[in-house]
Amino acid sequence: MSKLSALAESMVGSEIVKLGNEINNRIAQGAAIYNYTIGDFNPAFFPISDVLRDEIIKAYQEGFTNYPPADGILSLRKAVAKFVKEYQHIDYEVNEIQISCGGRPFIYTLFRTLVDPGDKVIYAVPSWNNNHYTNICQGQACELNALPENDFMPSVEDIAANIEGAVLLCLCTPQNPTGTTLSKEKLEQICDLVLAENARRGADEKKLYLLFDQMYSTLTYGSTTHYHPVQLRPEMKAYTISLDGVSKAFAGTGVRVGWGLGPANVIAKMKALMSHIGTWAPMAEQVATAAFLNNETAVKEALQSHKQKIEERLLKINDNIIALKEKGYPIDAIAPQAAIYMTIKIDLKGKSFKGKTFTSQEEVTQFLMDEVGIALVPFYCFGADKESPWYRISVGTARMEDLDEVFLKMEAAFAQLS
Repeated sequence: MSKLSALAESMVGSEIVKLGNEINNRIAQGAAIYNYTIGDFNPAFFPISDVLRDEIIKAYQEGFTNYPPADGILSLRKAVAKFVKEYQHIDYEVNEIQISCGGRPFIYTLFRTLVDPGDKVIYAVPSWNNNHYTNICQGQACELNALPENDFMPSVEDIAANIEGAVLLCLCTPQNPTGTTLSKEKLEQICDLVLAENARRGADEKKLYLLFDQMYSTLTYGSTTHYHPVQLRPEMKAYTISLDGVSKAFAGTGVRVGWGLGPANVIAKMKALMSHIGTWAPMAEQVATAAFLNNETAVKEALQSHKQKIEERLLKINDNIIALKEKGYPIDAIAPQAAIYMTIKIDLKGKSFKGKTFTSQEEVTQFLMDEVGIALVPFYCFGADKESPWYRISVGTARMEDLDEVFLKMEAAFAQLS
């Protein structure tokens, strides 16, 4: 077989997709598996807003099926500006807003706009897809090992120790895969690091930019509050590119409308690149999303209902894990903070089941599928160590009535361990 491009030869497929394929094969063969791996929603109990749905249908009926502008229709960019002003307390002009087909094309385009081969990119592990985007751009990966005592968020100290020479710092809060967040104080300190580093650099040096993934910004629970860098340090507007959309806040993963905010000069270059690769959201969905975001009542009702259903699932899982932990089983969790995920620890290495001793975390993952019927995403799929005992559980496809049964099966399986 002929050799392909260096990029193609070095490309590694999505670990989550690989795991998902295995799960789907098992289900096709008759296995009963509760699949809590995918960061998506079951529309049966997480539908999009009726208002958004009706606006999409209306837009198609009215003939909005042509190409949209490369940066997104003006009415949507204005609606996004209004939305971020109300919910994130930041001001952006329409030329500082880029519409995209969800978050992935925006992130890819940003990497391509900022990162040359050999450029340093800083990100924490576990985290979602930063390793793949860095590889695509042939960047130099600077991976910071995030720890459970820091809620799996990168520490200010680790960033400070590696900031020299970096062109991109990637933060995601609320975080995928962990469902944890950066505190106001830590985010302020990170912003101050970026500002000081850029002030230190000469006129002929590349600046350090912050990729701020806030796709789950509206999904916070309890006392958790989300903050945006520009809200805390207005000077960060020159160096921050953030992204959001309807995918997670409004269960619109298949609607494919995302948006990014950033300095006008960076957004202009991204617009030019995106115009060549056609990563715009469909015209009808853009028209509909603009109408929906301008309907304040519909937005508030959708957010309230959506958050409530997610939170009740996260809390139920947390309660079950605490109950198992109190019975002495090797399971733990970080209490729900945000997003649609929980971070749980299942530390069974060295334990035995029916005479077989678990010697790897992969064997633990298989045990959970085989004996409990639950599929979770191990943190190694997000760049963490292969033997990390931590997992992501996603609740977007979880039925409330299934959760008690899942944990009863888990307890029954754990009771047979020795």
